Amino acid sequence: MTGSSPYQHILVVCLGNICRSPVAEAMLKQALPQRQIKSAGLTAMVGQGADATAAEIAKNDGLDLSGHNATQLSSELIQWADLILVMSQNQRSAIGEKNPAALGKTMLLGHWLKPSGPKAGASQTSNQAGHPPGNPNNTLAQQKDIPDPYKKSREVFEHVHKLIYQSVTEWSKKI
Repeated sequence: MTGSSPYQHILVVCLGNICRSPVAEAMLKQALPQRQIKSAGLTAMVGQGADATAAEIAKNDGLDLSGHNATQLSSELIQWADLILVMSQNQRSAIGEKNPAALGKTMLLGHWLKPSGPKAGASQTSNQAGHPPGNPNNTLAQQKDIPDPYKKSREVFEHVHKLIYQSVTEWSKKI
């Protein structure tokens, strides 16, 4: 499957390109060494290294983020990629606004995550915000967003690292 996959160039995108996407990039490179993988940010902190907490947690997991430099998402990177993995629906929409043709190759990194929490139950009559199940504010995609840990506690970074790991594990089985 690896030789015949159409996904040879994978781009991982988040906001600042210092917390989530560098970790996902490193994990994907480890899981799929035969692929070319890059990361970028919609509002990148250009030239900055990976966030210290993200890098420390990654290092404990055998990943090296020491050479990372945040990169701004560009039209060239979008064109280069066969698959663009984003952390949230909002980021997917932002890429679609920047380049509508890229929407078809842009997916959530958390796409394969199993739903959890109160919104996962089919018998729910409304979600925590009080929206009925058919409401766009109660989408399964929102449950698959990977939250931004920037300037949050170490526990949040660890939770996000786990979500990224689970997501990369699932994607590497499918591509």
